[in-house]
Amino acid sequence: MDHCSCESKKALDTLKTARGQIDGIIRMVEEDRYCIDVSKQILSATALLKKANITILRQHMNTCVTDAVEHGSGQEKIDEIVLILDKYME
Repeated sequence: MDHCSCESKKALDTLKTARGQIDGIIRMVEEDRYCIDVSKQILSATALLKKANITILRQHMNTCVTDAVEHGSGQEKIDEIVLILDKYME
């Protein structure tokens, strides 16, 4: 498996784990479970989504951005990353 595929698999595995947690959170809310317990699970799922996002962005920078810079068209890709980072910081 090449680097790109490995990183995609890591992100996909993390997203699937988050999906499982979100399904569990939905059940917790449907069962009227203790709010703090639900909140802790939401924070855990959020952390997994952030982890997957970082993995995907790292892959993008190591492949697409690097390729664009090498071919003289890096500024557009850099601008995309800056926009994503701005949203991430909100």
